[in-house]
Amino acid sequence: MSVDFRKLKSFVKIVDTGSMSRAASVLRTAQPALSQQIASLEAHFNHKLLIRSNVGIAPTEAGLVLYRHAQLMLKQIEQAQIDINLSATTVAGRVSIGLATYSSSSALSLPLLKEMKVQHPRIVIHINDSFGHILSELIMTGKMDMALIYSADPMKGVTLQPLFREEMFLVSPSGLELPGEAGEPLPLSALNGVPLLLPSKSHLLRRLIDEALSRARVMPEVAAEIESVPALSAAVLDGLGSTILPASVATETASFAGAQVRRLVRPVIEATVSLCTSDHLPLSEPALAARSVLLATVERLMRDLHQGIRSA
Repeated sequence: MSVDFRKLKSFVKIVDTGSMSRAASVLRTAQPALSQQIASLEAHFNHKLLIRSNVGIAPTEAGLVLYRHAQLMLKQIEQAQIDINLSATTVAGRVSIGLATYSSSSALSLPLLKEMKVQHPRIVIHINDSFGHILSELIMTGKMDMALIYSADPMKGVTLQPLFREEMFLVSPSGLELPGEAGEPLPLSALNGVPLLLPSKSHLLRRLIDEALSRARVMPEVAAEIESVPALSAAVLDGLGSTILPASVATETASFAGAQVRRLVRPVIEATVSLCTSDHLPLSEPALAARSVLLATVERLMRDLHQGIRSA
């Protein structure tokens, strides 16, 4: 007995919604028919795939395995149809790109979209701002084509291509008194007693910051954990504390206008930004085209950023 893609699509939708009735409504299929499709899948694979409870439906361990494979297969079928339909025309399709929240996402997304419109107007770009580890999971499960994340260490299921290293800067309220002259590099030891607004401990940047502060023998005074640049900028400008951000965000984000920006030294904190792609799912033709534009855009932005820092 073969498994048709209609059953896999139904199974994925049930897992995504966590409800047989909601999935039936989205798919416009009778609920008994969906139940029969799941029973057919369970008979075919000889494993129970879903667990039903008072709070909804969740996949079993076997169901999670099938869910990951089904995501990849359905995505390939969808892209295959697009490639076939448009094979005689220009490159077209949909490409999803993730940009880590604390990266140069605000400075990168607009030039990327503009360049894609010029070079590949028939490719629809979906941009997702999220946390690095979540983006890598989306890449592994085939829900996203590529992402820029803060990591250089090997990860199972993905390939990382290091692109550049970003120095971290202190961003403080304009009225906060800090040692030294404005614009001069600030040693990390000067952060003793300074209220800090930092990402959560699960974030790679937080781990880098904590390690550097530990080497400088500074006990951080964490006033809040915030993983949103707009919320951070509002909190800093309101005087609630200082934050530590990559150069691209600290020096290029207009929302921090009026704040103090100081380079941090002794030690310098640097984060590696890598391009993350799947190590088992090949990129589609539109994704390959988007990757080429993304890499060229990143290279140009980082060159402009470094020139701006040197001339400042």
